[in-house]
Amino acid sequence: MFFSFLLTAALALGSAQPTVSVPAVAAHAPAVGPLEPCKIFGSVYLETDPARRGYCHGTVYVEPEEAFADVLVFKESNKLFADKAGLWADAPARDFADYVLLVVTDRSRADFSIHYTKVRSFAGCKN
Repeated sequence: MFFSFLLTAALALGSAQPTVSVPAVAAHAPAVGPLEPCKIFGSVYLETDPARRGYCHGTVYVEPEEAFADVLVFKESNKLFADKAGLWADAPARDFADYVLLVVTDRSRADFSIHYTKVRSFAGCKN
């Protein structure tokens, strides 16, 4: 009992510095800023339901003509090979994707446009 009294007194009289802890949510917050289509690669999930727009990183329009597209996309069969811009692997679900993009039917409502190419070396940004 005497030792617990001494321990309590030592803790009360000690000059402990207050520590400020960073919340886990703030430490892992995603970067806020515009979506750069030339930096998108890896697994991509294309969402078609407009009600889930809040869960998407951006909006995309699938351009039928290659000349008007911002990014030429080559579909990779394996995520490990989708390692540069324009190489996308289809994600089986939204939770497993690196990027979730909402597909819109109106080009004016899209952040950028894509066109699927059959040649891997043509994939990438057109800028």
